[in-house]
Amino acid sequence: MPTTSRLRGVDPAVFWPAIAITAAFISWGAVAPDSLASVTQAILSAIINGFGWGFVVSTALFLVFAGFLAVSRFGKIRLGADGELPEFRTVSWVCMMFSVGMGIGLMFWGVAEPVFHFGAPPHGLAAAQTKEAALVAMKYSYFHWALHPWAIYAIVGLAIAYFTHRKGLPILISSAFTPLLGNAVNGPIGKTIDILAVIATLFGTATSLGLGAQQINSGLNFLWGTGEGTAIALTIIAVLSVLFILSAVSGVGKGVQFLSNMNMVVAAALLLFLAVVGPTIFILNTFTEALGDYLADLVTMSFRTAAFSDGKWLGSWTIFYWAWWVSWAPFVGVFIARISKGRTIREFITGVLLIPSGVTFLWFTIMGGTALHSELMGVGGLVEAVNNQGAAISLFALLEQYPATALTSFVAIFLVAIFFISGADAASIVMGMLSSRGTLEPARIVVVLWGVLAGASACVLLVMGGLEGLQTASIIAAAPFLVVMLGLCISLWMALLDDLEGRREPASPLPEASLLTTVVAAE
Repeated sequence: MPTTSRLRGVDPAVFWPAIAITAAFISWGAVAPDSLASVTQAILSAIINGFGWGFVVSTALFLVFAGFLAVSRFGKIRLGADGELPEFRTVSWVCMMFSVGMGIGLMFWGVAEPVFHFGAPPHGLAAAQTKEAALVAMKYSYFHWALHPWAIYAIVGLAIAYFTHRKGLPILISSAFTPLLGNAVNGPIGKTIDILAVIATLFGTATSLGLGAQQINSGLNFLWGTGEGTAIALTIIAVLSVLFILSAVSGVGKGVQFLSNMNMVVAAALLLFLAVVGPTIFILNTFTEALGDYLADLVTMSFRTAAFSDGKWLGSWTIFYWAWWVSWAPFVGVFIARISKGRTIREFITGVLLIPSGVTFLWFTIMGGTALHSELMGVGGLVEAVNNQGAAISLFALLEQYPATALTSFVAIFLVAIFFISGADAASIVMGMLSSRGTLEPARIVVVLWGVLAGASACVLLVMGGLEGLQTASIIAAAPFLVVMLGLCISLWMALLDDLEGRREPASPLPEASLLTTVVAAE
């Protein structure tokens, strides 16, 4: 364990409890994984059965609240001093949001989710493997990945950006509770909020790392017959975690930043390849009809609970996704907040909601649409592949049906690997910031420690139950932070009312660098 002198700037009241909780989880999973799996499954069942409706209603309200702020009189409030210009040009701001919106999750589920829903339509809304099932599959893929998750990110990001850039407070989740809690944000309540943010981020990161390892494993086996299994996935996590640690301690952050930017270009090239060599007209028709169906049924889907629907399906898909987004909200919120200085609330919410959602629609239309065309009118076999070999194989099974399979499959593995490294890198720095009083440059050893713990947690979750274990951890970690987010909305509302009515002058914003600069500097 690092000595106190090396843990420069950490907040003991946040750092050590978060470390203790994480260490206890990892130790329990290493010593008695079956026991941990049994307990977490019982907790999960209790959350879904007793509070699943809370995730559904809260997420819908976050979208309504974000939309209201954008179109209301609050939209003109600037995230910084009045008259301050945006820190980044709009093009750069958009590109950096793309880097957040494009990740392991889209690589893993881009083909798998539409195929899953095509083979087993949600809530029995269509007969399996029909054209009606294909439309439902696309609609629910949009639903799980577009406006709702980005509304969750927008709420957290807006609150952090407002209190950091306009009020000059530390970049902590607890800082946003100042109007609601006053000086109590510096006491046990505020520390608990930051601990919950760290833990939620940790397990959200671990879930993504686990998904990435499974997909890389499937890709390697597809290309070179390496075999698939938990042991290989654990080895992949270990190797990529070492690469992340080397990145953090050797000062090659600029290299990772370059690879992350290149990743977006490569991902776009992969999409373009499928759009051109695949069923182009079918993709365009799918986009038009599925988007219309999604918008028409948005309210119904947003408020569907287990009362008159399939509760098991809801817990495995919609509630899992809402919990996953909530668990990632501290990290993504901090990222978006750091690059949004000088934007108005209207600009912020419009950009955060619509731009990444547009990427999502494009991604799933091309990936999922190509897969559905194969099932309806082409080679097919994807539903069978997913059912027999798991979701991780879906992308590679699709690429096998088109030219240059080896090349495109290798590109897909490369994309997942770099998303893995850069995502763990940035998330660990955010956890370091949250556990170090909001400092922009947490101690290097703190950043490395959180990265190692995220990798170790991913290993435990894979051993504990594979994909099901990853989903379980996300929901359990996100449940308490969901309550934090509801409080965040109330606190932000109070501050915005006060700001607009001019009863309190905003403090001068603190000088800050961009998150990307912070990442490089911290490494």
